[in-house]
Amino acid sequence: QVQVAESGGGLVQAGASLRLSCTVSGGAFSAMIMAWFRLAPGKEREFVSAIDLSGEHTYYSDSVQGRFTISRDNAKDTVYLQMNSLKPDDTAVYYCGAGLPVYYDNAYRDASAYASWGRGTQVTVSS
Repeated sequence: QVQVAESGGGLVQAGASLRLSCTVSGGAFSAMIMAWFRLAPGKEREFVSAIDLSGEHTYYSDSVQGRFTISRDNAKDTVYLQMNSLKPDDTAVYYCGAGLPVYYDNAYRDASAYASWGRGTQVTVSS
């Protein structure tokens, strides 16, 4: 059974950086597309970023484009989310999802494309 575990969250001030990590076990990581979603209090789950199998193609929401960078290390079964210039609006629980490749419009941004999820890591950005 695939298990997903996030780490790296914390409390930071606006403008700071954090790097989230997500490690997958129990499955073929290199055969999985990976994504980060977030859930803030009172808001719906929001797509943040995704990455294809090789890492060649990455996807971002408009709200994080230019500030966040997703990457993966298939040798370490880990995907990263480098978050720079953090804003209070980035405060949320960040969840990592893993899934098999799917091929339909905006698939990478669709939470249902990811079958396995971690428990999340809290990111809090103070103003």
